[in-house]
Amino acid sequence: MARLTPMIRQYLEIKSRYRDAIVFFRMGDFYEMFFEDAEKASKVLDITLTSRGNIDGEKIPMCGVPYHSYLGYVSKLIKSGYKVAICEQIGDPKGGGEIVEREVVRVVTPGSFIERGEIESSDDIYLCCIVRGDALYGLSFIDISTAEFKVTEIPVSDQLLAEVRKIRPSEILLYERDEELKDIFYEFNVEILERPPLLESESIKILKDQFEVNSLYGFGCEKFKTGIVAAATIVEYLKETQKSSLPHIRGLRPYSLGEYLIIDDTSIRNLELFSTIRRGSKKDTLFDVLNETITPMGSRLLKRWLRYPLVDLKSIRERHEAVFYLKEDLILREKVREALKGIHDMERINARICLRRANPRDLVALKDSIGFVPEIKDLLIDSNSPPLNSLAQQMDELQDIKDLIENAIVQDPPSHTRDGGYIREGYDSRLDELISISRDGKRWISQLLEKEQKRTGIQNLKIGYNKVFGYYIEVTKANLHLIPKDYIRKQTLVGAERFITEELKRYEERVLGAEDEKIRLEQEIFESIIDRVLSENKRIKETADIIAQIDVLCCLSEVAEQNNYTCPGIDENMDIVIEEGRHPVIEKRMVDEEFIPNDIVINDKDQKILIITGPNMAGKSTILRQAALIVIMAQMGSFVPAKSAKIGIVDRIFTRIGASDDISLGQSTFMVEMTETANILRNSTPRSLVILDEIGRGTSTYDGVSIAWAVAEALHDKDGEGVRVLFATHYHELTELAQLRPKIKNFHVKVTEWKDRIIFLRKLAEGATSRSYGIQVARLAGIPDEVIERAKEILSSLEKAQMDELGRPYMARSKMRKRQELSQLSLFGGRDSELKKWIRSLKIETMTPLNALLELNKLKQYVESH
Repeated sequence: MARLTPMIRQYLEIKSRYRDAIVFFRMGDFYEMFFEDAEKASKVLDITLTSRGNIDGEKIPMCGVPYHSYLGYVSKLIKSGYKVAICEQIGDPKGGGEIVEREVVRVVTPGSFIERGEIESSDDIYLCCIVRGDALYGLSFIDISTAEFKVTEIPVSDQLLAEVRKIRPSEILLYERDEELKDIFYEFNVEILERPPLLESESIKILKDQFEVNSLYGFGCEKFKTGIVAAATIVEYLKETQKSSLPHIRGLRPYSLGEYLIIDDTSIRNLELFSTIRRGSKKDTLFDVLNETITPMGSRLLKRWLRYPLVDLKSIRERHEAVFYLKEDLILREKVREALKGIHDMERINARICLRRANPRDLVALKDSIGFVPEIKDLLIDSNSPPLNSLAQQMDELQDIKDLIENAIVQDPPSHTRDGGYIREGYDSRLDELISISRDGKRWISQLLEKEQKRTGIQNLKIGYNKVFGYYIEVTKANLHLIPKDYIRKQTLVGAERFITEELKRYEERVLGAEDEKIRLEQEIFESIIDRVLSENKRIKETADIIAQIDVLCCLSEVAEQNNYTCPGIDENMDIVIEEGRHPVIEKRMVDEEFIPNDIVINDKDQKILIITGPNMAGKSTILRQAALIVIMAQMGSFVPAKSAKIGIVDRIFTRIGASDDISLGQSTFMVEMTETANILRNSTPRSLVILDEIGRGTSTYDGVSIAWAVAEALHDKDGEGVRVLFATHYHELTELAQLRPKIKNFHVKVTEWKDRIIFLRKLAEGATSRSYGIQVARLAGIPDEVIERAKEILSSLEKAQMDELGRPYMARSKMRKRQELSQLSLFGGRDSELKKWIRSLKIETMTPLNALLELNKLKQYVESH
């Protein structure tokens, strides 16, 4: 260390305390990185790697980025999995010491990087912590940019993963003892805390100190003992990394999974609530269709409502009532939405103020937003809708905060404070005096220029300024013979020389001193304003919350009006009755044809499970999905795309749709399918809605039919009541279940044929379909005609169960081309004795109905082939 320069020694001392982060080391107008940090960062940021000095002949790697645009570089590093420690110059560079004092003022992590994207981003940025308890997992998460802070406890690890996937945190905190959980959350940024978990008593104290309360009882989270440890861990981690007391975090909201309609991550993906399955696009999703919000706060809240629909009847009906009122009163809705256009992201501005990262423009945006609050309040305060009236009465107009900012900050300030010019004249008398000196100084310089031009006769004489020499008089070389004796030479250029005078030097000291003092005083005044606004952060947050709710309610009423949605009925019955239901996304996407609506009726009497058959492309999947989407929309408080709808409260939605491998877990298509089905069988209740779009296609036909049949039986019989199920299938054998189980009913999607072509009618009708029309669909898909003809030949052979004397299918013998005969063992052989032996072996007393049907089918095939 003795051989190193003071600056490098200082850097290494700071780096030793932040080994797991890339240190942005402030040096003048740049953040510099050294050693391994420089090598890593230069590759990620695609910037030049240079060097500075050396150790024992080895050059020290170095790279740097401009401090005024550093956030873009930080963002790239965060996305690449790094943390960044921001090290600032906290001492005075002019102090005269050996080296300026520096310290890390903040560690940027994925869960705390609130500057990402635009100021009005609609995405939540969650930091999550998971702590393993004796029987439960404590789960807590926070968005530091909005102060949304929640806690819960979850008993089973697969439910834990489902909930975390729904939250989609940017960063997960795990204690070292729970490091094995890292494998479960492999898809997320995980930070391992190398220390023992906090004790419950420590955690309670940390949270009480943070919220400035004597007890956590008022938050209702006292029963979440492990969850409280997770929440306190988040607070401690944020204080360590943000170097702040987090004054805007003033509460913790407990929740349980039972408070909401549970939609696991699989169903969120299958139903394309937020992104499409194939492209991963946000366009053409349910959120995309519903999102007519005006403010970023409203957009984020709409996402939360969609992710967590309600199960409480009273709360759902209150939302429906507010949406209905706004939908019917077009003038009121338009006036409120017009006022909302003036509202900026008050939540995140408030957070930046509390974290002392706000700039003058943030304060002006807050002030402008507050200016629209009284108008919105006045519009809703006299409404005949109790929910809207209640929201309006709770709104704080924040007039004192508006007045403070309006009096103190100019309307169009710079985005930063380094050059001043943002405090309004008249706000502070000391500052006004310095502004006057600075302004008068510029006028004096102008007068001096005119005077010197006359005195010297040099018409092109100039007075300029730079940071090195200050003010100077510039004279071209052709006019040097005209300069007065009191001119003092300062700098020689190629075509001119620069001078100063005693008079200019004295005035420079006065003006520049005033300018420096003005900038310092403006920053001091700005910090005092931040302090005053920060002290009212709770009021700002509460008003922002209400604005977000109003925005979402207006949004849902606007969408209902635009798309002809209707108000659903919600009750505690078991029925789901949808008349002329439509898929909200597909109908918006259709331009050249009209969407065909369909009725869906599920009841607890004779059709709790609907077996839906029909060919591919007929619309089975659309009908299944639209039923689930209508339920979600109804319980989140939205109107629904239907002529009418009555929804008996649903507690969980399960979907088993499509086929996909999970390569990362080494799971085949069939394993994924069976894992999802097992979850449904274990966790569904009579109040659940299960969407099954094919089961068993990932294995052999007999296995597939067997599994699908058994699953349908199990769901029908579950808990003695059965589960509400929409089951689309190509296994026509399943239609026989309607004769064996009283609550199973067959439906099919209608099609018709014309000249060996299939026409999809997209209409659901009672009864089972008699054909799958797979070959006709293959023709539509563009399969060559010779392949289609061959398929028809094979189908005919299969339908007639044509077998030769060796038990081999005749379809192996093609007129079109020679094929090697299939070598397939006969099920029974060719002798009656073998048939009798097989019949005697059947154990009828223990045979299930499904096995009996399968054995009977074998017998039928044998008879027809002999």
